[in-house]
Amino acid sequence: MIVFQTFKALLESMSVSVTTVPDLFLTSVKLSHDATGAQYLHAARDDSNNLFSVQFRTTPMDSTGVPHILEHTVLCGSQRFPCRDPFFKMLNRSLSTFMNAFTASDYTMYPFSTQNAKDFQNLLSVYLDAVFFPCLRELDFCQEGWRLEHETPTDPSSRLMFKGVVIIADISDNESLYAQHLQNKLLPDHTYAVVSGGAPLDIPDLTWEQLKHFHATHYHPSNARFFTYGDLPLEQHLQQIEEEALSKFERTEPNTAVPPQTHWDKPRVDHVTCRPDALAPDPIKQNTLCMSYLLGDITDTFEAFTLSLLSSLMISGPNSPFYKALIEPEIGSDFSSSVGFDGSTRQASFTIGLQGMAEDDTEKVKHIIAQTIDDIVATGFEEEQIEALLHKIEIQMKHQSTSFGLALASYIASCWNHDGDPVQLLKISENVSRFRQCLKENPRYLQDKVQHYFKDNTHRLTLTMSPDERFLEKQAEAEEQKLQEKIKNLSDADHKDIYEKGLQLLAVQSTTQDASCLPALKVSDIEPIIPYTPVQLGTAGGVPVQCCEQPTNGMVYFRAMCNLNSLPEDLKIYVPLFCSVITKLGCGELDYRQQAQRIELKTGGMSVSPQIIPDTDQLDLYEQGIMLSSSCLERNLPDMFQLWSDIFNRLVFFQETEKEIFKSLCKCIDFILMHLHRPAGDLQRDGPGEIAELTDLTSVLRKLPRIKRHLLNPENMRCAVNATPQKMSDAAGEVERFMGNIAANRKERKPVRPTVRSHRSPSSSSQEPHFKPCQMKTYFQLPFNVNFVSECVRTVPFSHADYASLCILAMIMTCKFLHGEIREKGGAYGGGARMGGGGLFSFYSYRDPNSTQTLSAFRGGVEWARAGKFTQQDIDEAKLSVFSAVDAPVAPSDKGQ
Repeated sequence: MIVFQTFKALLESMSVSVTTVPDLFLTSVKLSHDATGAQYLHAARDDSNNLFSVQFRTTPMDSTGVPHILEHTVLCGSQRFPCRDPFFKMLNRSLSTFMNAFTASDYTMYPFSTQNAKDFQNLLSVYLDAVFFPCLRELDFCQEGWRLEHETPTDPSSRLMFKGVVIIADISDNESLYAQHLQNKLLPDHTYAVVSGGAPLDIPDLTWEQLKHFHATHYHPSNARFFTYGDLPLEQHLQQIEEEALSKFERTEPNTAVPPQTHWDKPRVDHVTCRPDALAPDPIKQNTLCMSYLLGDITDTFEAFTLSLLSSLMISGPNSPFYKALIEPEIGSDFSSSVGFDGSTRQASFTIGLQGMAEDDTEKVKHIIAQTIDDIVATGFEEEQIEALLHKIEIQMKHQSTSFGLALASYIASCWNHDGDPVQLLKISENVSRFRQCLKENPRYLQDKVQHYFKDNTHRLTLTMSPDERFLEKQAEAEEQKLQEKIKNLSDADHKDIYEKGLQLLAVQSTTQDASCLPALKVSDIEPIIPYTPVQLGTAGGVPVQCCEQPTNGMVYFRAMCNLNSLPEDLKIYVPLFCSVITKLGCGELDYRQQAQRIELKTGGMSVSPQIIPDTDQLDLYEQGIMLSSSCLERNLPDMFQLWSDIFNRLVFFQETEKEIFKSLCKCIDFILMHLHRPAGDLQRDGPGEIAELTDLTSVLRKLPRIKRHLLNPENMRCAVNATPQKMSDAAGEVERFMGNIAANRKERKPVRPTVRSHRSPSSSSQEPHFKPCQMKTYFQLPFNVNFVSECVRTVPFSHADYASLCILAMIMTCKFLHGEIREKGGAYGGGARMGGGGLFSFYSYRDPNSTQTLSAFRGGVEWARAGKFTQQDIDEAKLSVFSAVDAPVAPSDKGQ
């Protein structure tokens, strides 16, 4: 309570509640600001990665995208910091570990995190001024939201078209489109019936005046929830927020609450269409069907906790009833991406259904869903399934991530947004104990919930979606009609105004901004020495082992790198596929279902992934391998290593292998599509795309055992273990036994290659025998109206004297040239340059409507840099950004890696 005594005057104007949350090793301080009604939650925790967020309940009643466009526009300049785009400019003047903003269906959040106390104050000033006192200039609204502008702004005879970052950047894939329709139709009475991010046909109906009004009514302390986290003192946060924001407002009564959805008296059925999927494995199977059930209010935290657990029991893993009923019969390609518990709206929902199914199977799927619910009501769940799920929750509480504060802010956001108690939400052990007690008192507790929320629930929506060959054509026609409607109502004066505003915007975008008003750290504020992480090097059964003692909170983390040097060239293309299925096939005495259950019950997960590690000295040298990763509670150490031993020694290729391969191929394609928001330079060509073209997978099945013999080989391994000092000797002993087990199984076999016997020696790197660097142009055709562009240049390896300079150059080019050309002028969501560890200097853009213009901007960036159009201050700011990444926090599980 010493904190409060030093800040008594301010605290006397607030209602205060202090709660210890031992599950998460934090103390919560919940406050309410009497003068404005602003709510505040502080989570004091021994974590240097401090976080701030402010969120507003934003409840639009149309699909013009006003909260989304406002989120963009408030970050374009404010009263104290009127320069254009201070948010982006702070990336180069800060050591932030995270800076962003999010628009959800019913709230907008502005979070940042940093490990530097001075930086925290700087960013807090910028964020507070941005959200409470933004400039909201008309030209910023036009740039970020939408505008009518000539295709060539300087040519008034060129055609008029819609432009703007938000209106152009829509890349809704079929799954996102379906999820949006599902929410709109399940909750049709209020704000959830509209598209908060904006629908392309509705965005042009938003006016600048409406945007300003929405800000005035929603971005007010009376409608705000402040959250801070970390080891910095609360009183300093409160004082700064009071002085720079709260003291300048009086309480209002914001009309932003979301009323409960009226419960239906009978189920509803609806249908929507989508674009055909050119990547679908079977053109006939492109339909989606889901049943969605409206559940209870998310502010009832225990009921929401119970329903979330129930959802996982019903759908997660091969032992769940809906997996057995819907996935194993191969009626569809997978669960719909909307499947599961959704607690993001005031009333939660549960959705179950399939995607990639044939239209003829519609009634069959409906019947299976209904029958499976009946079966759950009758038989319930096995005790081991429930224990595995509760074990997963225990793991989640103990695992320490570097972005714990951000995860916490996101976790409490929806419940708190609707006036639920965020602190109660954090008392996870209390909820688990209460859940166990409910099961003890009523063995049919979960079955009764299924009966009530699913079997007897009349608020149920069955939504189907099918492809329409003319979907994109109809969409384009509707957008063109919208454009023509806007144009036909224009007077001569309007045409002149559009032309002049286009020139004004271009002039503003081309003007170098004075950012001196923004706060900034200096290079001298950076810690000159990187903290040293001690490790102990040893061997286990002749295999190099690195041990790193860390405060892992009762967890043990294991990694092993298996080198690919001995693998024949013809098998390398199958390595990503091998990695994706190898822990899902069954091992030892366990079939694939039993193995999945065992992994959930005894570990925090087991994964295998392909790895390519560039050599630090030579561009054409690199180490290829696979990374084995797993974690467990200390009490489950022997069980985790027994599972790995069985995968190495007693892997069984069941008849399910071909199914797993097919599913993995589908997920590889989905993964690429899901990650298209990342810079285009990240895309790599690998095996799954080529394997997916095969009609017969028999040849692939035969290759997996061969790959296993080469890769799961202790002679090509090195390992790392992170654990507490008290448990390290036990962990090292288990690694020793594990190596003994797998070595004994191979003792009669002749080594396939001389053994690598160092923790990471030059001999572990290799050079592709037939690889020769060459120029290449690649085009991936995707069904989106925006593009992802990249250009890469081969430069120097990590240890080269010019490497650091190229890192700085990439940051300077991004902030001082490419951002303005690609995002502000070109309308892309983002773009820039970066220097990769493998020696590739990459230019990139994403969600980009002007790809050829962006390629010219890449070349323009090079000429700009060659002309030396940057200053020493620009260089110093770029250093801050580079060091922000170098000094990024590292979790105990990853220290020493």
